[in-house]
Amino acid sequence: MLQRSLPATIGLLALAALPPLPWLRPVHAADVPKAEAAEAPTQREPDPIPPLAAPVSDAVSMARVPAELLQRVGLQLVLDRQHRQVLVLHDGLLTRRFPAAVGTVGWETPSGRFRVMQMVKEPVWTHPVSGELLGPEVANNPLGSRWIGFHRDCKGRKGWDGEQYLDIDGCTVAGFHGTPYRWTVGRAVSHGCVRLYEENVQEIFEMVRIGTPVTVLP
Repeated sequence: MLQRSLPATIGLLALAALPPLPWLRPVHAADVPKAEAAEAPTQREPDPIPPLAAPVSDAVSMARVPAELLQRVGLQLVLDRQHRQVLVLHDGLLTRRFPAAVGTVGWETPSGRFRVMQMVKEPVWTHPVSGELLGPEVANNPLGSRWIGFHRDCKGRKGWDGEQYLDIDGCTVAGFHGTPYRWTVGRAVSHGCVRLYEENVQEIFEMVRIGTPVTVLP
């Protein structure tokens, strides 16, 4: 039986140590949101590991894509949270599908229409509690080798994440990235980011550009 063995902060604040967006306020070390285990009202055992998404066909995958997206010209990414996969569409046609890990219950990957706003090779991750930096040379860097950001939210978040209660006061960022924890791909286990196999995120990284449309289906 799988046991939860990942730090609860993995996947949080992925942008903390990345170069700032040209049109957003830079994120400096002092801006890193305070993410710490809130005092739980009661003792609680960790939740079971969420199951893998069941395999689906291309036809089932495309049936969930809104009709207006099928009319869009050019490249776009569609994240299907329900089936936990990323669809690559070109001129409305499905060209590739990749399994993905998405946000867990209470920390769902934000749904809606977005665009790629940042792309970083060999990203550096900052631990939101200790401030420890994990660069590309570290095997367990939670971001893997590529980062593709598409959403930023500064409202703060708090709640149970499957292992502990967290209270985040500050900005969080959602994006596609690699992961050293391959077993998590295909499950709803993150704090909002989209984890991909390393070989897949590297392939997507070469496809997209700043401004590429990203749609997240609930």
